[in-house]
Amino acid sequence: MKVVRWILGQVILLLDALTSPKPVAREVSAQKVIDDVTASMAMYQFKTCPFCVKVRRELKRHSLNIELRDAKNDLDIKSELVREGGRHKVPCLRTDNADGTVHWLYESNDIIEHLKKQFKLV
Repeated sequence: MKVVRWILGQVILLLDALTSPKPVAREVSAQKVIDDVTASMAMYQFKTCPFCVKVRRELKRHSLNIELRDAKNDLDIKSELVREGGRHKVPCLRTDNADGTVHWLYESNDIIEHLKKQFKLV
């Protein structure tokens, strides 16, 4: 079963690379405003998880520079996700709110909708 998962993971990565979306181009000042907001965000993910790929494609499509954290191979990141986020589930978006609270958002569709609403993306 491990071999089948590995093969499927490689197929997912290949298809993602071949059909990668073109990033949106913004004025430098507008991109800097978005980069300043996304600097406090992190996405916990597995490289070959199809739901993580889905979110990463949206990040690329909308030129959102959010730090990607490998919750599968990096034990420190994995334990941080479990300790602070409450569970070992990906994708997970960590946001630091203006009031100092941290919000952990799971589910690929919820993450994408949150980002679209926050940045008024189409």
